[in-house]
Amino acid sequence: MDIKRPNLQRKKRNRQMLYGGAVMAALIVGGVAVSALEPAAPKVEKASLWTGIVQRGEFVRDVRARGRLVSSELRSIAAATDGRVERVLVKPGAQVDSDTVIVELSNPGLIQLMQEAGWALEAAEAELKSLQAELGRKMLEAEGDVALVEIELRGVASDVEADRELAEKGVISRRQYRNSKGKAEQLSIRLELYKERLDRLSQSIEAQLAAQHARVEQARRLHQRRQEQVYDLRIRAGIPGVLTQVAVEEGQQLVLGAKVARVAKPDELIAELVVNEVQARDIQMGQNVIVDTRNGTVSGQVTRIDPAVRNGTVQVDVELTGNLPLGARPDLSVEGTIEIERIPNTLFVNRPGFGNAFTESSLFRIENNQYAHRVPVRFGRVSVQHIEITKNLIEGDEVVLSETDDWREFQRLRLY
Repeated sequence: MDIKRPNLQRKKRNRQMLYGGAVMAALIVGGVAVSALEPAAPKVEKASLWTGIVQRGEFVRDVRARGRLVSSELRSIAAATDGRVERVLVKPGAQVDSDTVIVELSNPGLIQLMQEAGWALEAAEAELKSLQAELGRKMLEAEGDVALVEIELRGVASDVEADRELAEKGVISRRQYRNSKGKAEQLSIRLELYKERLDRLSQSIEAQLAAQHARVEQARRLHQRRQEQVYDLRIRAGIPGVLTQVAVEEGQQLVLGAKVARVAKPDELIAELVVNEVQARDIQMGQNVIVDTRNGTVSGQVTRIDPAVRNGTVQVDVELTGNLPLGARPDLSVEGTIEIERIPNTLFVNRPGFGNAFTESSLFRIENNQYAHRVPVRFGRVSVQHIEITKNLIEGDEVVLSETDDWREFQRLRLY
């Protein structure tokens, strides 16, 4: 006879559920562990990588820019006043001095203005002389009044002293003595008033003369300006050199600022470099430059930085201090390297293509020539060929400088 044992069946079901839960938990834990594992490190041929060694020492910051050679003194001559071209005296290609007259202009109205300015100057000078004479006369009159009162006061003062002695002896009355003393006091008051009037007159004369001198000076400068304008009707080269262009013809009417001619010095050249506006902010006057003409290099110094930005670039002029290589001529394309600064005792490495100043990135650091581990780094200042390292690398570290976009999800590379 079979006996039912419900407790055993219930315990069996519980054991089955327990075993099933344990298996499920193990599967979950295993899946999580597998998913946490990083991908297998890819194998990369080291010879195919561009690598560099982190160095410590003097770090030279520089900027490279393209440009061209131009004449150091290329002068574009413009009309300094309105006028009609009467004669063209020199043709392009001729050697000229600074005082060589290239073009003659005519302007009758300007000559008339110069004459009128001369007459106005003469009138102002005559008015000044007349004013000086009139004010001098008034000054003499005021000084004479002061002198007369001083003389009269000295005489009355003597009378007062005499009357005092006579009054004490009883020869004259006390009243007569007081009258003499009162007259002396009146003269003293009048003398002070005359002196004050003289001082004020002197100040007034000084102010009037200063105003008239200013008017004379104004008339003189206007006359001088008109003379300069008439002088500028004869347009001169301004510098010695070769006349390369004459842009006007006889009979042509010119306005102020119109281009007339151009003069250049063909044997004195400078380099005009075009620098990116971001890099140009570190360029200063006097910095050293090496200019490559493709046929040799020549040293130079920064002599001018254009204050304006054009199309995202800034023009930098470089004076060439060394001997020019053969074949150097105006408009020759060149490349210049401008030395910004020298930083002693710092870490740096060859600059990778993705290395920008003061940014954070990562590099693969090579270990035992077998593996390359990704390391976060911070870049500092940059130059044409090198970049400063400010974080997580030390001197002697070898790093991968090639583009690593193909391995962005990996933290390690296997090298062979």
